[in-house]
Amino acid sequence: MNPPLDIEQPESLRAYLLGQGFLEPADELTMRVLSGGVSNKTVWLQRPFGGAWVVKQALEKLRVKSDWFSDPKRIHQEALGLKWLGQLLPAGSVPRLVFEDSLNNLLAMEAIPEPHQNWKTLLLAGKLDLELVREHGRLLAQLERDPGEQAALLASEFADRSYFETLRLEAYYLHAADSCEAAGEFLRALVEETRATTVALTHGDYSPKNVLVYQNRLILLDHEVMHFGDPAFDVGFALTHLLSKANHLESLRSRFAEAAVEFWQAYLDALGRPAWLNGLEARAVRHTLACLLARICGKSPLEYLGPHERERQQKVVLGLLQEQPATIPRLVEAFVRRITECP
Repeated sequence: MNPPLDIEQPESLRAYLLGQGFLEPADELTMRVLSGGVSNKTVWLQRPFGGAWVVKQALEKLRVKSDWFSDPKRIHQEALGLKWLGQLLPAGSVPRLVFEDSLNNLLAMEAIPEPHQNWKTLLLAGKLDLELVREHGRLLAQLERDPGEQAALLASEFADRSYFETLRLEAYYLHAADSCEAAGEFLRALVEETRATTVALTHGDYSPKNVLVYQNRLILLDHEVMHFGDPAFDVGFALTHLLSKANHLESLRSRFAEAAVEFWQAYLDALGRPAWLNGLEARAVRHTLACLLARICGKSPLEYLGPHERERQQKVVLGLLQEQPATIPRLVEAFVRRITECP
């Protein structure tokens, strides 16, 4: 019996590509293992003919300190996301899917040409371009807004929420509820509300880490937890990254606050008025507070926040849970003000 395919081993990946007919025996192949992800093995490769590919293979045990498991069959959700987002978003907003291999839990997609940069890396370096922030909001709205006649098909295609359950609700919210008793009741109630809300296509991992900047535009990556659910989760998840960076980068705090409000406004402007708009903002406020806690108390804490920053973020969010702001702009203002006031 052949050993399982490990794409991070060059000879193993080369033998696989030969067996699949993507290479000839005499062909040279350049490969580079890509870092940064916790849920997949990812390898960039350049074949002698044609463009470069990125090959992703889903892991069963994620690369974090805690025991965190998820079925690697979720690679199918990633492939499904690439196919659909290629239709729903402007051309070039996601890489093109090359092939999917469900037996080995992997896929290949076209690599984004160099030079490109990871958006999270740029933001942490203080390179905050508000037009890119607004584009991030618009792309999310285009992903989620009412697809008309395709709504029923999308609901069926993305009905599987099991990966969102294990990788987000359990690993983020429920783990944080167990770690932070003071927020336990709030987080568990939000989990039940989220499970009961199925109104729109939801990305589930809408983070700057999963975005490349190429030719001054954004390209979205990592779609393995896409599902038909509550779009308010995506808003909260995205805002959490901007607000956590406001906590971390004191000199840019006001600019990240401005960016958070610009993201929300661009999202609303591009969203239109879907039937599920009523109640969205209130749920987005709750998800922002929950994600701000989950990214310090869940299974995947933000690595750039130091101990004092994590403690400060938890204290501020617990205070805001006692008197939740009614709108996103008020939430942003209150969070940044309290972070600034907190010793």
